[in-house]
Amino acid sequence: MSVNKVILVGNVGKDPEVKYLDNGVAVCNFSLATSETYNNKSGEKVTQTEWHNIVLWRKLAEIAETYVKKGMQIYVEGQLRTRNWEDKDGVKRYTTEIFGTTMQMLGRKAENSSEPQGSPEVAQQTTSDSSDAEETDDLPF
Repeated sequence: MSVNKVILVGNVGKDPEVKYLDNGVAVCNFSLATSETYNNKSGEKVTQTEWHNIVLWRKLAEIAETYVKKGMQIYVEGQLRTRNWEDKDGVKRYTTEIFGTTMQMLGRKAENSSEPQGSPEVAQQTTSDSSDAEETDDLPF
């Protein structure tokens, strides 16, 4: 058994960039910053920031294009994916990305007052085309 699950809460580093593939499928890329603050041995406050590359597909990408903006705090859940390619000089390059499957916009409504009425609070994308409704009907809550 193995698990590949990532949960991040952070601030969007740049407005999402959305591209549409030839078959009409949307893919969205943006950076997400997560920060940790602690006191070092000298008692000084230190903030350490990690930057994550987020990739969203299909409907989730379209939702991010419409509602997600630089500086917003969001929750992203997904999987780590590493891909490689050769650059123009023939050097093999690698990048690790978060393949997002769930996204939730956080913060108070006043912070995101420019959002259109009725904006989604939670967006989720399933990786399979099969319906899971039958499996969840027996849940006790």
